[in-house]
Amino acid sequence: MGSPKKNQGKGLFAAMTSGISMFGNAMQRSVTGLLGYEGVEVINPEGGKDDAEEEAVRGRWKQEDRDSYWKMMQKYIGSDVTSMVTLPVIIFEPMTMLQKMAELMEYSYLLDQADECEDPYMRLVYASSWAISVYYAYQRTWKPFNPILGETYEMVNHGGITFISEQVCHHPPMSAGHAENEHFTYDVTSKLKTKFLGNSLDVYPLGRTHVTLKRDGVVLDLVPPPTKVNNLIFGRTWVDSPGEMVLSNLTTGDKVVLYFQPCGWFGAGRYEVDGYVYNAAEEPKVLITGKWDESMSYQPCDMEGEPLPGTELKEAWRIAAVPENDKFQYTYFAHKINSFETAPKKLLASDSRLRPDRYALEKGDLSKSGAEKSRLEETQRAEKKQREAKGHQFRPRWFDLTDEIRPTPWGDLEVYQYNGKYTEHRAAVDVDSSGSTVVDDVTSTEFNPWQYGNVSS
Repeated sequence: MGSPKKNQGKGLFAAMTSGISMFGNAMQRSVTGLLGYEGVEVINPEGGKDDAEEEAVRGRWKQEDRDSYWKMMQKYIGSDVTSMVTLPVIIFEPMTMLQKMAELMEYSYLLDQADECEDPYMRLVYASSWAISVYYAYQRTWKPFNPILGETYEMVNHGGITFISEQVCHHPPMSAGHAENEHFTYDVTSKLKTKFLGNSLDVYPLGRTHVTLKRDGVVLDLVPPPTKVNNLIFGRTWVDSPGEMVLSNLTTGDKVVLYFQPCGWFGAGRYEVDGYVYNAAEEPKVLITGKWDESMSYQPCDMEGEPLPGTELKEAWRIAAVPENDKFQYTYFAHKINSFETAPKKLLASDSRLRPDRYALEKGDLSKSGAEKSRLEETQRAEKKQREAKGHQFRPRWFDLTDEIRPTPWGDLEVYQYNGKYTEHRAAVDVDSSGSTVVDDVTSTEFNPWQYGNVSS
């Protein structure tokens, strides 16, 4: 059973000719990197447009900053660095992980289409296209801020969706999210496991993602592929997610298996995704092919996975236009969720938009951003001491820890479930805000996720 055939990159020959003259120098640097000299991995996923020697030293840090950080980070090689390393704000983007979770809602209309669809296989075509659509945003190489325990993010005014996410655990960092409109509910427990390899970082998604399509009560389960961040300290940082994505219909047994092609030399194969929709008997019904940075298409297929005669490849999803030369490589939707345009009229004081370090970075004040980041982290540690001294245990506000332990290829996951209290809270404050913990004037509101008092004051 073969995968749909793909055309090779148009610039392959040009890439080879431009890169071959520098091949000897690149190999020499790779060897010295293995010996601990530079730690440089020379690869250009953009197709070899740049001189290889220039590419090796490109990055957003000054050379002395990278050298200093490399010396510090060497001791963590082989370790999970999810929450054990303090990072400089120069590598951050003005967004938190809670907000980044909401980026999956940009193309939520695909889930609306899946809910309205009569064909069970086309339902999976639309739903899997939705799952792939976020990867264009996820290729950004800036790091989002880790949320403070108890921090939240709210989103409204997009496709009729109400979205709430909350940082439910600090060690290890875990977030939970819930989104809902008239067509679907989306529930996620997010937990990442990492492995630092020197100049690269492997990221393993231990999370659980469930989507319930309301019309028929169909429940979909998503298992994404792992991600690799290349040239983390030296060279031009870029992200790849080679491996399988599986979207299973837990109600019928149908599923989608999509393979993300690994990036080869000079960018060959990067962005390409191929796979099939299978019925419960694991027979291919629809082939799916495309690129996660452009579009995804589908076509009915036979038992051998070949296109059915008389059918044609049709587009299911295409990426929306994006801003040119955006400093943080943001999409228009990323700017939207970072603004108060998608905030409810009365915003929780724990909302990510109110973080002073995030806001300072957005305004380009790295010094203030770094100072505020340190202050928030110190306050978090102080609150933890105060809570432990009282013998109290942190409990999330909008999500409850369940008894479910989900096994994954990379470890077990404790699952959090939306408890419905935010829906009640939102309905109440939309009518009457007296006595509530929400704020009206966000411009004068201090970020405050602390359940046990802001001990910094």
